Amino acid sequence: MPCSGERCRRVWWSAAAAVVAFFFVFVAAAAAAATASMYDDVEVVWGGDHSFFFMDGDGDALALCLDETHGSGFRSRDAYLYARFDVDMMLVANNSAGTVTTLYLMPDDVPWEYHDEVDLEFLGNVTGEPYTLHTNIFANGVGGREQQFRLWFDPTADFHTYSIVWNPKHIIILVDGVPIRDYRNTAARGGPAFPTWQKMRAHGSLWNADDWATQGGRVKTDWSEAPFFAYYRGLRVTPCAPSPGVAWCGDEPPESPWFDQQETDAAALSKARREHLLYDYCEDTKRFKDTGLPVECTIN
Repeated sequence: MPCSGERCRRVWWSAAAAVVAFFFVFVAAAAAAATASMYDDVEVVWGGDHSFFFMDGDGDALALCLDETHGSGFRSRDAYLYARFDVDMMLVANNSAGTVTTLYLMPDDVPWEYHDEVDLEFLGNVTGEPYTLHTNIFANGVGGREQQFRLWFDPTADFHTYSIVWNPKHIIILVDGVPIRDYRNTAARGGPAFPTWQKMRAHGSLWNADDWATQGGRVKTDWSEAPFFAYYRGLRVTPCAPSPGVAWCGDEPPESPWFDQQETDAAALSKARREHLLYDYCEDTKRFKDTGLPVECTIN
């Protein structure tokens, strides 16, 4: 069944009535604190016929839809050089094999060979099997810095908060406030390039990647289960504000409070990685047997 036009809305309303009810409760209980509107803060950039805002157009959430024809995606209306990005997401339920739901940062109009990017990709799975959170970081067109995690909850049953903190010192990825990855800027110590000059927007998307997403591509998307839906709400962006006397955040001194963030709590980070890390490129000696581990792995 396709997810375009009115059919998309009818399928969604019948399949997700509980979600709608949840949102009415949420809005009633937290209207005073609601400061983020998806409708105001993002724009759909592809698959407009496979996405819609709800409830009743007041912008509290955005649904993305995927069927055999295509998926959909959005981006923040503004671009930022250093910021914290938080968004609540609820992923594709039931048999999500082959699907990928994303949250990522990317600049506008930068050639691929020079672009920066911070990726969170949620790889679907067959019913009853857990999602994999696949992360990667590109700087000056170079990626290959994959780390994968197993989430410690069902990301399809409710909304959870996913965050990216990006400043000149490091990139931190958090799940429900728990740090799971801290990628540090080691360029001054002989490490690789770090995203420091390209303003980036927050993006989200839902698309088909059954050639690789689930069990290395062995499990394909079951289109009889379509349409698939993922939900986003409350994009919150906290831009870097330069300290008094500092022209821009790239010139912040090392002792700046912008760098002194609770998210880097070493014990919490270590615990999350010990319990939920599936793959770390910095530990893949087989992959790098001819070249040795990337230099940032040895520096960190």
